[in-house]
Amino acid sequence: MATVKDIAIKANVSPATVSRVLNNDATLSVSEGTRERIFQIAELMQYKPSRVKRLKQESDLSSKQVGLLLWISTDDEKEDPYFTKIRISIEKRCDELGIPIGRVIRGNEVDPAACQQMDGLIVVGSIDTEDIHRIFPNHKSIVLVNHTLEELRGYDSVSINFKQAVKDVVEHFIALGYRDIGMIGGRDYLYKLWAKHEGDTVVDKRQVYFEQLMNEKGLFNEDYMFFGDWSTASGYEQMKALLRRPDRPRACFVASDPMAIGALRALQEQQVKVPEEMAIIGFDDVEVSAYMNPPLTSVRVYPEQIGRTAVQLLMERLEGREPAIHAVIETELVVRESCGAHKNMNK
Repeated sequence: MATVKDIAIKANVSPATVSRVLNNDATLSVSEGTRERIFQIAELMQYKPSRVKRLKQESDLSSKQVGLLLWISTDDEKEDPYFTKIRISIEKRCDELGIPIGRVIRGNEVDPAACQQMDGLIVVGSIDTEDIHRIFPNHKSIVLVNHTLEELRGYDSVSINFKQAVKDVVEHFIALGYRDIGMIGGRDYLYKLWAKHEGDTVVDKRQVYFEQLMNEKGLFNEDYMFFGDWSTASGYEQMKALLRRPDRPRACFVASDPMAIGALRALQEQQVKVPEEMAIIGFDDVEVSAYMNPPLTSVRVYPEQIGRTAVQLLMERLEGREPAIHAVIETELVVRESCGAHKNMNK
């Protein structure tokens, strides 16, 4: 079996250099040609072949530069922990793999020249793919996360199984005996880089599947649908508008937890008892949801897994995978007191 010394003689370098190259020592100053030659000789001499292959892949990846493009602003991100967790998860996984994130770009801070120096790009949010192409032409090295459009042929993508998540909500409400069910949600946009306006309006998938499922069951009521801008303040205002209706619903699906927190505040101000007079289910299962009064039933999504999956897909692309992969992350309905399940169980 070949030794480090054998490889060093063949490569015309010191054994210490071979050892440091094969262990991906980031502090070693050595030319790319020498590094590549050492790996080639090690492979030819069958020096721990599986380990050399893995180390070479890690070394190759560590020389890559990844860009992270987000539409959401720093201020908006503070109000939406879901997107914060996705970004942090991407950064953490890249750090674990030794892959430098060359640039974190917000939608209004795009530098096309800087983006084109990247080896790969992870895009979080629904940004127009034509605009993405303008700053990064190689679509095979792009991963789209939480993109609104269904047709993403040729791109790797990571998304939530919204259809199953909404089905879980609707069926849970119906199983508890509710028939008059409303929804509070937000508008989605297909964002254009460099544009001063928000972009083209796209119907949120939660709304699409809610209407579809409620229509299938003969329960849909358009008068019970209220939409704002995904903020806590908007959830508060939309719930106030819903409560002004004389025939308000007995249950309400609120499509994000920040909005649900605002909605609960409006219900408390109007002295509407939750869940006795209005049952609520949120979406995201942010940490504070379990500590609301009453504790909020919510759809748990897994932003950390979304971020890690996005990095994994990009790494596979950079290593040569050809076919695009669309990863769908499942959700879980976490049942607490706000939906009325606990009271029904105690009857």
